[in-house]
Amino acid sequence: MSDTLALSAQDLRAFGEAVTDLVASYYDSLAERPVLEHASAAALRAALAGPMPIEGTALPELLATVRDVILRYSRHNGHPRMFGYVASPGAPIAALGSMIEAALNANVTAWRSAPSATELEFVAIDWLKEMLGLSGKATGLFVSGGSMANFAGLAAARSAKAPDVVRRGVAASVRPLRLYASEEAHFSIRKAAGMLGLGEDAVRSVKTDNRLRMDPADLERLVRADLDAGYLPAAVVANLGTVATGAVDPIPEIAEIAHRYGLWFHIDAAYGGFAAVAPSCRHFFDGVGSADSIALDPHKWLYLPAGCGCVLYKDPATARAAFSQDAEYIRVIGRERSEAFAFWDYGPELSRPFRALNFWLLFQFAGARRLGEAVEQNIVCARYFEQLVKESNDFEMLAPVELSIFCFRYAPKNFAGHLDALNERILGIVQRGGSSYLSNARISGRFALRGCVLNYRTTERDMEILLDDVRRAAAEALA
Repeated sequence: MSDTLALSAQDLRAFGEAVTDLVASYYDSLAERPVLEHASAAALRAALAGPMPIEGTALPELLATVRDVILRYSRHNGHPRMFGYVASPGAPIAALGSMIEAALNANVTAWRSAPSATELEFVAIDWLKEMLGLSGKATGLFVSGGSMANFAGLAAARSAKAPDVVRRGVAASVRPLRLYASEEAHFSIRKAAGMLGLGEDAVRSVKTDNRLRMDPADLERLVRADLDAGYLPAAVVANLGTVATGAVDPIPEIAEIAHRYGLWFHIDAAYGGFAAVAPSCRHFFDGVGSADSIALDPHKWLYLPAGCGCVLYKDPATARAAFSQDAEYIRVIGRERSEAFAFWDYGPELSRPFRALNFWLLFQFAGARRLGEAVEQNIVCARYFEQLVKESNDFEMLAPVELSIFCFRYAPKNFAGHLDALNERILGIVQRGGSSYLSNARISGRFALRGCVLNYRTTERDMEILLDDVRRAAAEALA
């Protein structure tokens, strides 16, 4: 029986060349495209839906649908004025790496399943440890994203502070556990607490200062109050770049409190962690080496494709205590210790894609210096926008720029209406307009237009265009 799913080498090369041409043309045209070309759900369904195909479709026809529908009506995260959320533009080298990854289709569960991929992940984790100044004993692994990295770090914290919980459940804990995170913490912290059986209410919300950073004095007040009330303070989460404003919590002070009260110290650096390659940001990383666990997201500020997060642990034994499992079908027979390594002992996943490949390719291709220059340019653009807003008479900043996130609003003088409602209308007009794309945040109770510069293509001129786009949208909203 012939292999009906295979492509001949000739057909694969021809189709591969066509796909590469499409991708190259896409990159070349990004700046001229709208960030988002509007299409209704019904229109997209009509263009894509149909009965389940019984016979195959010719490759050129498939590629035409990709070009004319899927590419055209995507939100283009690689556009230089895509400022919404924390959306990576993706690096071209990773587009090639993803093709290699798919061809290998390695399932990186353990060394024996993917020897070279496992060793490559070890190399990548060592580079991350070097970047952050962690000790050689530290370990880690790639996961699906920052939310899963936070979950893994807090799972290790739970088993470290209540060792019987993994086997016997949360009822085995003599005292209810308490976690601490700032008012600006990512929602994945509460979600992780719920998934771990601690309950979302176990997360205590710590006040922030006027720069929206965790207040260490309020953290200590909450810890002492919980101790007096009979709870077990278990872990504190510090932000190295909050999702709303990019605020960086005072890590050395939080680390000192964590050490004094025996708290697991977790750092959520999913957004801001790769600012470590930018010389202007090195001061933010003082004390990071004292963390028990760190969450990172290479698919954010390292410009990699979605689906690549990372968790690092100061002590590998704490991760094994939380995740290690034994079963006959995973028992390693006749292997040396290094070749018996299994990633499932350090994280929640069994099946895992070859996430380290694109990380390794990008670092080898660009080098840390060029990556640092790209990150620095993002920061320069965000601070330039802050300067433009402060020099205007119709906009105001709602939070200081710490990294590359900026929060502002349209606030013309003598406006008698509701600024929150006005700025919500402006946001919708900007997003539909297609020239620039912003998201939103709530800062001290006020609706903010929020942008994040996370693209090596973005220039200061793009920041000027953004302000013009918002000003035009404001005129339309007021008309």
